[in-house]
Amino acid sequence: MNKRVIAEGIIGLVLLGATAAGIVGWYSEHKRVSEMESQIAGLQKDQKRSVVLRSISNQMEDIAFQQKEISDEQREEALQQQRMADDMRQRAEVERQNALEAQHKAVVSEQQAQEARHVAENERLMAEHQRVQAECSKRVADTLSYIALGRSLGSVAMAEEMSGNSELATLLAYASYLYTTRYKGDVYYPAVFQSLLLTSQGMRNYPKHRGAVMCVYDLPAKEERIITADSYGTVMTHHKQGDRLVSKTLFGDSKYDFRSAYVNKDGTFFAVVSRNGSLVCFEKGTPRVIPLTGIENPMFVTSFDDNTLLVASNNGLAFYNINEKKIVASHNLNFRITCWSRYNNLPILFDDKGRQHLVKGINEISTSANPVSGRVTAFASSKNSKQQVYGMSDGTVYLFNEKTSKITKLVGHLSRISQIKLNSYKLLTSSYDGTVKFWNTASEKIEPTTMVTTNSWIMDFCYDKKKESIWIGDQEGVVTEALLSVPVMVDVLKKKLKRNLTTEEWNYYIGKNVPYESFINGKEVKR
Repeated sequence: MNKRVIAEGIIGLVLLGATAAGIVGWYSEHKRVSEMESQIAGLQKDQKRSVVLRSISNQMEDIAFQQKEISDEQREEALQQQRMADDMRQRAEVERQNALEAQHKAVVSEQQAQEARHVAENERLMAEHQRVQAECSKRVADTLSYIALGRSLGSVAMAEEMSGNSELATLLAYASYLYTTRYKGDVYYPAVFQSLLLTSQGMRNYPKHRGAVMCVYDLPAKEERIITADSYGTVMTHHKQGDRLVSKTLFGDSKYDFRSAYVNKDGTFFAVVSRNGSLVCFEKGTPRVIPLTGIENPMFVTSFDDNTLLVASNNGLAFYNINEKKIVASHNLNFRITCWSRYNNLPILFDDKGRQHLVKGINEISTSANPVSGRVTAFASSKNSKQQVYGMSDGTVYLFNEKTSKITKLVGHLSRISQIKLNSYKLLTSSYDGTVKFWNTASEKIEPTTMVTTNSWIMDFCYDKKKESIWIGDQEGVVTEALLSVPVMVDVLKKKLKRNLTTEEWNYYIGKNVPYESFINGKEVKR
């Protein structure tokens, strides 16, 4: 039973497997047939597409042949155009070469024209330069000629004035000034300036003192006044009334030997120091004698500050308090003072050992070596020009430039320098040789002009308030007023002119080649 069942099961399985295998085979064959049919259909489509493509290719080939023919025709036409272009390019190149040659010829012609213009311009400039030089030379010659004429007329004017012919001297002095200023000459040239000073009577002498006038001060007040003190103990004030000098004696005692003076800013207080050891103070004109202790033979007095005077002897210092009216300090010095002045508004002392001492305080003195050698007898400085001036015992004047430290030696005086005034670049010096000289320290070549000449030692001088004149004191006791202002002197001359030069005078003194002028109305007059 079991075997039968097993056999039937096996047979069933075999039949099942055969059936499955048949089904699988059928399915596979059917699938293969479907694939072949699909392939046949695809091949048929490809065949149809191939036929279409071949037809299109034939059409495209025909079109390509047509385009080739057209391209060949266009190429041939392009070749012809290229040949034509080459011909035109060759012709253009020839024309360009011709144009370049023409341009080169034009450039050469232009350069030649420019060279010709340059030559002509250079010749014109040379001719113009020669003309300018000739005119300049003529102007220089005329200038030098007229400046020389001005100086010559100044010398003749002085000679005529000293011979008593004042009218002619005034005319010639004015002509000297006129030609000197018109041609930019130096009106401080000795012949020109001295003729103006002499003919304008710009220097007047007033014998006022018995002894040497040791100090001269301008009093700072509305009225034009000066104060003088001499070696015979006399102190005087002076003021002008017309041509007169009215004087008043404030103090007189021959036992005093006054050497130096100080005046305060408003002129209400001033003091003079005597060699006999006294300080005489004047407050509102009233004198008061103060014996000095601690120093011997005082020589100088100046201000230390608003309330203190500094009194110096040859070898000592004393400080006098104006309010307390007494000496508040004194010092002995181990050197001998030769002169005093002021620097940066402080007292400065010079000794016989070549040093300078700046007094900064009662107990503070700054000492340094002088930049020049020799004995200093006068000193001045200017903040504006940054210059210092040293006057020496032998008459030499040294100019020291603070910025460059350059020292310039000025020669002109013959003996000891007694006083120096420096106003910016305008320098005045006085000397025992009896002269006051002017120097322009801004000039490249500094030369002196003698402003005043006296017959005695000049001890001191000062400016007036307007700086138009100076007041001088000399050893003989004479007080001298000397004009410095050229415009003031010229105004005086103009007022003195009463007539013009005659034709004969003009031809003789000035010359026929100089156009005649009227000095009274200032107009040129035909002769």
